[in-house]
Amino acid sequence: MPTLNEVWANLKNPPSQYSTTVTWGWDGNMTREVIARDLDKLYSVGFRAVTIEPGYGMAGKYLSEAWFQSIKTAVEEAKKRGMHIWIIDEGKYPSGFAGGKFSEERPDLKMKALTGGRPIHTTAGQVTDQTLTPDVLSAIAVNPADKTEQNIDISSGKLHFVSPPGNWDIYIAQHQFRTSPTRSANNPTKGKDGSASLMDYLNPAATKQFLDWTEEQYKKYIGDEFGKTVLGFRGDEPAFSYTPWTTNLPEIFKAKKGYDITPYLATFSIPNPTPEQAKAKADYYDVWSDLFGENYFKQEGDWCKANGIEYIVHLDKDDNMGQFVRSGGDFFKDMKDLQIPGVDAIWHQIWSDTVSNFPKFASSVSHVYNKPRAFSETFAAYRPAPNDEQAKWVLNQEMVRGINIFELMFVPSSANSGQLRLRGYMAEDGFPTLVKYTNQVCYLLTQGRPATQVAFYMPTTSLFLGDMNANKSLIHVGEQLLDSQHDFDFVSDQALSTDLKLTKGAFVTAGGTAYTTVVLPAISVIAQPVLDKLKAFAAQGGHVVFIGGTPALISDKTVLNGKPATTADFSWATVEPSGDVTSSAISKMSASDVKLATANPMVKYIHRVTKDADIYFFFNESVKDETNTQATLKGDGIINEWNPTTNELTMQNGKAANGFIPVNLNLKPQETKFIIISKTKMKPL
Repeated sequence: MPTLNEVWANLKNPPSQYSTTVTWGWDGNMTREVIARDLDKLYSVGFRAVTIEPGYGMAGKYLSEAWFQSIKTAVEEAKKRGMHIWIIDEGKYPSGFAGGKFSEERPDLKMKALTGGRPIHTTAGQVTDQTLTPDVLSAIAVNPADKTEQNIDISSGKLHFVSPPGNWDIYIAQHQFRTSPTRSANNPTKGKDGSASLMDYLNPAATKQFLDWTEEQYKKYIGDEFGKTVLGFRGDEPAFSYTPWTTNLPEIFKAKKGYDITPYLATFSIPNPTPEQAKAKADYYDVWSDLFGENYFKQEGDWCKANGIEYIVHLDKDDNMGQFVRSGGDFFKDMKDLQIPGVDAIWHQIWSDTVSNFPKFASSVSHVYNKPRAFSETFAAYRPAPNDEQAKWVLNQEMVRGINIFELMFVPSSANSGQLRLRGYMAEDGFPTLVKYTNQVCYLLTQGRPATQVAFYMPTTSLFLGDMNANKSLIHVGEQLLDSQHDFDFVSDQALSTDLKLTKGAFVTAGGTAYTTVVLPAISVIAQPVLDKLKAFAAQGGHVVFIGGTPALISDKTVLNGKPATTADFSWATVEPSGDVTSSAISKMSASDVKLATANPMVKYIHRVTKDADIYFFFNESVKDETNTQATLKGDGIINEWNPTTNELTMQNGKAANGFIPVNLNLKPQETKFIIISKTKMKPL
């Protein structure tokens, strides 16, 4: 929590540790001369940090002695220039195969999957006998016509089933080594395949082995520069393409949930599971999400913290929670114990004609768990590539949603071409100005703490149940909140039930952010501990708003044994059954810190506070229309207006009343401005 003067003194030339970074792809023999030439070029266009991505045809294999020597050279050359380095923790992507070492040296720690395969079709009177391998876990027969089922006892190691009348499908669950596809710098085909298996992310022994092969080796070569020239490691899309499995999972599950999951495992492959089976699967997803967070991400974050560096990661399918839960589980559990949570903006996911609020997934974790920064890898696979103006729009769209550190894609190394090739928007004359602009805005949006007042519930358990209406509501309600200038942070079950402190009608983060309103989208299930906390929150004066109705199921330790919510009392909350953020629903929320005299859904903002100032960052997302209106902002003091594009600083007159102050908000199309309400008059940079 610095003072505004302390922040302002650094803003003209923000510390280089805050610099936007660029993905620097290494291909070919990265000699000292090539490394020096590349760094000089990247420095000349404004970068003060780079992120190294291993490539093909290098002098030595990824993770070989030659590789680490090249990294050491890069650190030496970056240090000479006052630049910083992030290192992608894998030989391409996704993180977790250690360049093929798990396949080559530790096959026992390779990724495992729970699989079903094709069902066995049988008819009336047909006898099915099979001797099973030890990896078969359970079996069930289903009559698809009348939906009747029969569990099949396989405890003898054999499957024996005599089909009753009708047609039957026998589903078998088994575990096996099976990896998501990987693209390895050590793969001679340069293909994306299964030859370099990922690790078993759910097994802490596998994570320790991964760290021993990677981060521990980097430490040997460049340890003195950890936290100095080398800022940390960046993970890339660790995820599952199949339902995860790990050693002793049934025992772990029973300890956490209190019942045996084994009889239900075969039902995970059934096209139309019963409600009971869907609930058991939701419990299963909750357990493997615990293991993914505890045994992989937390270990990565803890290692980096212990060694004075930071860990950044973004995940696969992190633009849509309905899809994400199948590959990544619980986003908050994955991200909460590492230093810098992130997202990945690719394939025009963020563009002026697209609603894309998913950067808030990462920034919300950073806000809830008191982490100064939230990350985005941006512009991978943008086709066509943006020009500088379009790139600036995308970056502003993310910054106003809480992102404050970027890795811009992609600059291939010059080892084979003889020169560093800047492509697309990076080759334009205005690009150095864009980098400087982004560095300044990101620095300012890192200072102090967020002042978000609205917590928006993440319906992860409902998504585990397959409730895609919850995902549609999450997207729709989030859009309406932002369009009506109600900025928010997503919050999880764990945050509400355990991690946030409930005091005086607010859920308070460790950093002091106080949520006085909790909004819930349409959900099918809610945990009893969360419900209890929300009720206590409302009793203290907090505002709870259910958009789209109340949940049908209340779970506790398990979803399987959840209770119908038919008799539950929700009179302490506001329920808006329409599914929209109506004016009536808004009237039941705490007062927004930004109110526009003229409604405009294109105006977005983010609010942070320092010791002595309120900092508002506004963005007009329209590419064609100006906005000229009066706004009322929470705060009291001198109104300073700073334009980060022109560097113009002006003052406004306004007198506060009841903690709010009127300001004139004039924004050209695509323009950003800071409104800073402070106790003292600011000086031009």
